[in-house]
Amino acid sequence: MTIMEGPPTKRLRGDEGAAMVPYQEAPELRTSSLDQPTMKLTGHKGSVYALEYDQSGENLVSGSFDMTCLLWNAAGSCDNYNVLEGHKNAILDLCWSSDSEFVATASADKTICFFNANTGTRVKRYQGHTGIVNAIDSSKTSTNPLLVSASDDCTAKLWDARVRGPTGSLENDFQVTAIAFADDTHTVYTGGIDNGITAWDTRKLQRTFTMKGHTDTITCLSLHPRGTSILSNSMDGTIRSWDVRPFVTGKRFQKQFIGAKHNAEKGLLKCAWSADGKMVTGGSSDRMVHIWDEFTSEELYLLPGHTGCVNTVVFHPKENIIASGASDKCIYVGELG
Repeated sequence: MTIMEGPPTKRLRGDEGAAMVPYQEAPELRTSSLDQPTMKLTGHKGSVYALEYDQSGENLVSGSFDMTCLLWNAAGSCDNYNVLEGHKNAILDLCWSSDSEFVATASADKTICFFNANTGTRVKRYQGHTGIVNAIDSSKTSTNPLLVSASDDCTAKLWDARVRGPTGSLENDFQVTAIAFADDTHTVYTGGIDNGITAWDTRKLQRTFTMKGHTDTITCLSLHPRGTSILSNSMDGTIRSWDVRPFVTGKRFQKQFIGAKHNAEKGLLKCAWSADGKMVTGGSSDRMVHIWDEFTSEELYLLPGHTGCVNTVVFHPKENIIASGASDKCIYVGELG
């Protein structure tokens, strides 16, 4: 015979004859809208190269070697609600439009695609680059969908989603592997195999200034939420922050974050700021998610779980959540305690 035991009991404070009440453990404190503290999202058939939350924080999009993007609900059970198809080669980077209605993708097929995130249909396909398109970014402040792209054809191109072809071209001496759009829409930052970061005036299509310090290819650029600094990930094994405010005197280099790794695959590993600018993160070939304190440069979190190179990591724009995508074809979404 099996005896079913009830929950442990605890006597209320007071007299010895006080009634006994069931003891209940305190409920788990949750800090996000996720169903579980850590969620594993599967569905891609190839390495996950890019992730981005929209500005509302309600949607997450992922891009993969399998030539597709998957759209996920950012809360609850993180259901996959749409698939974006149309490229003929790997999707290397992506971004949301400022109104969260569209997703722009950069691909190794030398094209850029513009998708309606709600219907999953491809609205436009932009051709203009003659090499692999490594990176793409959008203006977060413009009411019109403005894009910038970086390519192996040694150019960064400007796009207006309402126009068929590029609206401008920034000519570089070497392949461009990383790009970021400033909030004022008049400045674009590029990085490439020349190890430098260049600021461009999009109205004159001219260089404004260049920042040197990395000793290998720059794989990603990410602008601070307030637009005052830019974060760079490099194959030299460092992630650095730079002061990009106008009229700065002296060196623009600010801080260096050490711990992330790059391996022989030479992947374009991403980097990102938290929404409040107090933490930074970046992809790493050691299969770990690294998160640093921006003020002290000390590593705050070292998160395991992936079984392949971590290519992309992003912070949720409104909650204490981080998402990572890797060469193991998986995405992890989890709370930061």
